[in-house]
Amino acid sequence: MPTVVLLMLVLLLAASATAEDHQISPYRQQAQSGLRGLNANEIAELRAGHGMGLARAAELNGYPGPRHVLDAVQAGELQALPAQVQRIEEIFDGMNRDAQRVGTQILEEEQRLEAAFASATITDADLRSRVMRITGLRGELRTIHLRAHLATRAALSDAQVTRYNELRGYATPRPDHHGSPHGR
Repeated sequence: MPTVVLLMLVLLLAASATAEDHQISPYRQQAQSGLRGLNANEIAELRAGHGMGLARAAELNGYPGPRHVLDAVQAGELQALPAQVQRIEEIFDGMNRDAQRVGTQILEEEQRLEAAFASATITDADLRSRVMRITGLRGELRTIHLRAHLATRAALSDAQVTRYNELRGYATPRPDHHGSPHGR
């Protein structure tokens, strides 16, 4: 009998703890951060100018990313002429510079939005205006990354793009017939 009572007590405590866990917000750790609307990883990505998956439409449709191309060339997995490497470095540097600038603007706008909520001064019209600015900047950030993929594609041959897609796991390697990258 004491074992049954003990078991029931353990089950009751577990159920109580589970019920409390369901009430705890997944955002609780952000409540102490300086910018509550974004997590630490999102903030770091925006500051660094990283792609954050914004260029998947290009990447998955045969428009390589400049950073990944440069990494593949450096690893000896993708062959490129020095002029191509120089051009892709220029594309990457421009993309990175512009993405960091816009990422910083997004963070500043997010901080302003946060401050308006924190001070309880935000109005519906102010909310809409602030969100539209952030949305416009996020669109600009995406355009920067997509444009870099477009320019990188233009700097590469079809055979290089095919090889890049194979390296990234987007395409099955083609058998090499008579040394031609296109099999003919």
